[in-house]
Amino acid sequence: MHVDISEPLSSSSSSYQTVEGFATSEGTKNYTEYAISQGRPISHFKSFDSLHLSSIGMGTYLGQPSEEDDQAVENAVFESVKSGAVNVIDTAINYRAMRSEKSIGRALLRLVKDKIISRDQIFISTKNGYITNDGDYPNIDVMEYIHRMYIQTDVITADDISSGYNIINPNYLAKCIDKSLMNMHVSSIDLVYIHNAFESWYQDVSREQFMEMLVKAFEVYEKYRAKNKIRYYGMATWTCFRVPPTSPEYLSLEQAVKCAESVGGKDHGFRFIQLPYNLAYSEALLLRNQSVRSEENLTILQAAEKLNIGIFTSIPLFQGRLLRSQIPDYGGISDPVAKLVQIIRSSPSVIAPLIGQKKAEHVEENLKTANMPPLSEEEFKQAIRILTSQQI
Repeated sequence: MHVDISEPLSSSSSSYQTVEGFATSEGTKNYTEYAISQGRPISHFKSFDSLHLSSIGMGTYLGQPSEEDDQAVENAVFESVKSGAVNVIDTAINYRAMRSEKSIGRALLRLVKDKIISRDQIFISTKNGYITNDGDYPNIDVMEYIHRMYIQTDVITADDISSGYNIINPNYLAKCIDKSLMNMHVSSIDLVYIHNAFESWYQDVSREQFMEMLVKAFEVYEKYRAKNKIRYYGMATWTCFRVPPTSPEYLSLEQAVKCAESVGGKDHGFRFIQLPYNLAYSEALLLRNQSVRSEENLTILQAAEKLNIGIFTSIPLFQGRLLRSQIPDYGGISDPVAKLVQIIRSSPSVIAPLIGQKKAEHVEENLKTANMPPLSEEEFKQAIRILTSQQI
């Protein structure tokens, strides 16, 4: 059944429930006010396209497709949102074989039912493109699932799968969005990314062919936007925005935006990218590999700002590996997690780093940073000098 966000949700487990709505300017502003009442500084929130988004987001990549981790992710989403520290939740349909999306869906139902938040207060993003199976059917492996669900039913052919196990066929992307909506019990997803697309295809097709495929993918996203089933779309990437222009893996952000303009005009929905950024992967801040119009030698952060693209970043802790490094103290910060997160969330054009967290103690640890205001421009420059020995 469809349930309005203002109504209590039915407790009947036999009926499928959908939470209506999407993140709005008013809703996210209400969350900001709630967060301030919980002791969070107002500067913890960034404004993008009239949305008020927390400068720390929650990622849901890591973990096993197990009931134990299902519960852990669900609880982590619930507690993170309830704390007033996080109204940005990020996932992908293939994360834990759809089970991360399903955990988010259950957490959202609880948050709305308990009247902690309404749907319009939180921003939910997912990704599609990679092949995946459904973790609720653990005896069916990925290739068997793809064959049964998509190849036998003529949704795709085997040739639509790249050597990187990625599918950009529009039929597949549409099926993924439908499934993600269902997994998360929502009527609308705030942001859908195409997932590591160029990284998964550049060895199989020419750059021109890829751009044609990207246009067709964006056509699907624009159709779903027109139905209010998604609000924005973007590209979640691994290397393509972090390598020199001479690299075969390189992609121009401006070219990707032009693909979106060719489909959706100036009001297209391509408004976000995601890329790795941490103290080991510092290219977003330091590598000048992009051009916008006549301006050359821009970093991806600078190019995104000029193109009005918001940036979320992945692996700020490098999946925990950076916690074992000797990171110098800066800005009066000595907490090891805060030292890694604070520099990323304070970077220009970055809305939020996405931190993977499941265990209650990790949630608590990671969210302590939300009590700190981001660094000022001068503090940020000083910190970069300390951490990288470079001037910016």
